[in-house]
Amino acid sequence: VELGESGGGLVQAGGSLRLSCVVSGRTFSALHMGWFRQAPGKEREFVAVISRESDYIDLGDSVRDRFAISRDNAKATVYLQMNNLKPEDTAVYYCAAAPLSTRRDKGYYAWWGPGTQVTVSS
Repeated sequence: VELGESGGGLVQAGGSLRLSCVVSGRTFSALHMGWFRQAPGKEREFVAVISRESDYIDLGDSVRDRFAISRDNAKATVYLQMNNLKPEDTAVYYCAAAPLSTRRDKGYYAWWGPGTQVTVSS
């Protein structure tokens, strides 16, 4: 399974970005998809997850009111819409695929993309 993120970049505080992650090598609709992020010197943290048919979504507490996750099974793509970005959102963002679970624990995710950098300036 291969995952590839895109859409990262530099944005001012209050701005928006939409990240995309394209998945190949496995039936996309059979996978739960998540987003995680890792800032320098910090642990990789959960951001969002969406179930196979989009009937379950979970968002991290710090992004719940600002971010949204969605997917297009026909395009094998998962998205992360990030609004009202803050400097503390600066991190490398990773998409990840889980065959069995929608839990927040990164141990449930079997495949990971290389990440895309998001930098929010104040």
